[in-house]
Amino acid sequence: MVRCVDQIGVIVVDQSSKTAGVVARVRGMVHDGTLHEGDPMPSTRALAAELGVARGTVVAAYEQLDGEGWIRTRHGAVARVVASAGAFGMASVGDRGGAVVGDLPPASDPGATAMAAAAARVIDCRPGIPAVTAISQRDWRAAWRAAADAPLRNAVADPLGTSDLRAQVAAQLGLSRGFAPALDRVLLAAGTSEALSLVTEALRMHLGRAPVFAVEDPGYRTGQRAVRSAGGTVVGIPLDDDGMDLDALSAAGPVDVVLVTPTHQYPLGSVMPVVRRQRLLAWAAATGTLVVEDDYDSEFRHRGSPVPALAALDAEGVVLHVGGFSKTLDPRLRCSYVVLPAAVPAEQSAGAVAGIAEAVLATRRARGAVVAEPVQVALAHLLRTGALRRHLGRVRRDYTHRRARIAARLDGVAGLEARALNGGLHAVVVWPGPATGQEVAARMAGSGVLVSTLEEYGMTPGSTPAGIVLGYGAVTVPELDRALDALIGAVRDG
Repeated sequence: MVRCVDQIGVIVVDQSSKTAGVVARVRGMVHDGTLHEGDPMPSTRALAAELGVARGTVVAAYEQLDGEGWIRTRHGAVARVVASAGAFGMASVGDRGGAVVGDLPPASDPGATAMAAAAARVIDCRPGIPAVTAISQRDWRAAWRAAADAPLRNAVADPLGTSDLRAQVAAQLGLSRGFAPALDRVLLAAGTSEALSLVTEALRMHLGRAPVFAVEDPGYRTGQRAVRSAGGTVVGIPLDDDGMDLDALSAAGPVDVVLVTPTHQYPLGSVMPVVRRQRLLAWAAATGTLVVEDDYDSEFRHRGSPVPALAALDAEGVVLHVGGFSKTLDPRLRCSYVVLPAAVPAEQSAGAVAGIAEAVLATRRARGAVVAEPVQVALAHLLRTGALRRHLGRVRRDYTHRRARIAARLDGVAGLEARALNGGLHAVVVWPGPATGQEVAARMAGSGVLVSTLEEYGMTPGSTPAGIVLGYGAVTVPELDRALDALIGAVRDG
């Protein structure tokens, strides 16, 4: 690595931006094959001393390189290169810093070679996939050791979830979302869809009929299917720049539930202002309507001040809050949480709100436990030890880098507009036409890049413009560059 340090130094001392110099040189050394996957990087202290710069300069450079997916830094361990010149499927070197892609390494098994080639050609940019592998392996293993060390019990699991995890969730909400619910208001579910199915079934039994859900259009289609499968009906409400149109909601007729994503509307990304939130809560209290807040990725705010949860503003006991670990850790854990509305005097509640907490609790107990206790023990450990907080700090930085990359790459590209970049793990890209989202997505798939179409999220024809939804949580910056190249080419071909 002395040779690498010397080469980095030539660039750094001649550039005004020392951090940018280190970053640019490491990228270039990966491109030209000087650095390979698995190679150790110098310590930040050693490199700073060699270059005669402040250690903070090198730390900042390493953080950016980590966030962009070129190296991986671990606390107490040597930083190592994780990108390589042959890791991606296109040959493109330019001022974007995209990866050089060469031939695949030989394999003794022709079948393995074909599978590796197929894997190298496909980049999955569909939304909903977080950076699962970014968590510290030390923290991850410690959590599962804690689960393995938990004493075995001859008992049936508590349908509401372990008290330890529920208490940790309540504490985390107090720190990050502005409200700290009592333990008896928190229960677990097997993901957001199961939580919505649970609420729908509880309301159906409670009301004695199919509950009517007002949902965002365009919106979360999987959640809508969960409502329908549990016996509910859905009514689409159009959106404006601030989220659900409340005038359209009032005109839609009686509904029992309003399902919203106020902190980062899915998929368009708008943030519901406080004034509209207060108006929604006042309307819900006056009509006895339950408001279900899907707080699916509020941990990732890239621009602007953090937005408090809708539940934090709820003084009338009308908000049922749903969150989970699918976007922060791994969707395969299948663990979400439901926070029931705060209790209010019986004379102040009506409609779907009246008795909803008791109905959901009864339904949860009837359905039984749905999240395995070892998973709950591991998650509680990650929360209690601060490991989840550290992980969120890392991936928040990484996602911010990728979000900035999308904005920079698409800035000035005629016809393309990037939206939903204030937070979350996905971007929406729209254009005036004539190509449809399906056509562009099909062309991108032909280039080895998978995305979702914006039209998939609309309930009524014409409710969305032509566009695609591009997830960037689980891809490196070189892969993201390749995806954006494919997007630009696909739209221009139309």
